This record gives sequence, structure tokens and C-alpha cells, in this order.
Amino acid sequence: MTTPHPINQAVIAQALQDLRSGQLRRCKAMGFAIEDLAALKEPMLLSALLHTRVLWCTVQINRNVLQRILKQAGEVEHETAMIDRMLRLGASTEMVASFHGLTHQEIALRRDVLGLPKRKGRRPVLTEEQDTLLWHRLQPHVRTAGVSAGNESAMLEVSLDLAEDLLLPASVIWSTLQAWIAEGLI
Repeated sequence: MTTPHPINQAVIAQALQDLRSGQLRRCKAMGFAIEDLAALKEPMLLSALLHTRVLWCTVQINRNVLQRILKQAGEVEHETAMIDRMLRLGASTEMVASFHGLTHQEIALRRDVLGLPKRKGRRPVLTEEQDTLLWHRLQPHVRTAGVSAGNESAMLEVSLDLAEDLLLPASVIWSTLQAWIAEGLI
């Protein structure tokens, strides 16, 4: 003996839920006519639809929407990873807000979730040795990656990479790079 078709059962369950919540349009959008919905109110007819082994409905995949959702999910995951990386490497609240549109409260909460210590006061300025080292590390990095100074996203990646390499706060590196860009050095 074969079992009832699960797609039929899922469609009936959704239609009944929509009917209970007054979503008649959703039922009609699934393909039900008014007479069909009236039949769902009759226990004998409802039972017949639920227990039939014949597939009386079809599922159709909208590939464009499916691909868009999958792409957005990947982008959200990438953005979350980028925000976490920025915060771990010492990016300022202003940097994160500027690049990702988060409020100061959201950034503070994210720092708490990541277990990062609360910052007090201003970030330190680079010493002359750190400044020179940063300059010498920056040049080959920018040349190799082919990054232009006008591409803020690419410059952010460079700043984060350098912060990781030099063990300096990303906000300090970012502000230094921005000053060099403003002076036309990069």
C-alpha cells in the first residue's frame, strides 16, 4: 500500500492555515478556486484530498528568485565576516558605520558578542618607525593587488591586511592611509 503524497498534504496544510488567518488571496494565488476552498471545509472531501496517492498539485521552482536569495545569503555571510574582521583588527566605530551602515549601538553589541574589550580614549598615533614600516609594506601590497587609492573597499582590504601583518589597529592604519591619499602620496 502506498502512502499519500506529501506535496498534496503540504499544500492542504498551507491552504487551511491561510484560510484560518483570512488569507484568501494566498489560497487563490496557489491555484485554488472558490469551489475548491469550499470543499476544504467538508471533512470527507478534505480527507479524500489529503489521503489520495495521486499528485494533484505541482511545485515549480522560480530559479531567478532562488538564485537571488542564495546570492544574498552569501553576501550577508561575507558582510558579517567582514564586520567581525574589522572589529577584531581594531577598526573604529566610524569605519564600520561608514562601510556597513551600522549604528553605534549595533557596533557596540557586535563588539560584546565577539568578546572584544571596550575601548577608552583615542587610538594611538603611529611612531616614526611604524609609519616607515607601514609605508614600505604598503607599496608592494598596493602594486601587487593593483589597488587604486580611489577604491575605498579595496583600500579597506589593504588596511585590514596591513593591520593583521603589523599588529596595529586598523583604524590607525586607515587614518594614515587616508592622510597619504589626501596628500597625493598614494
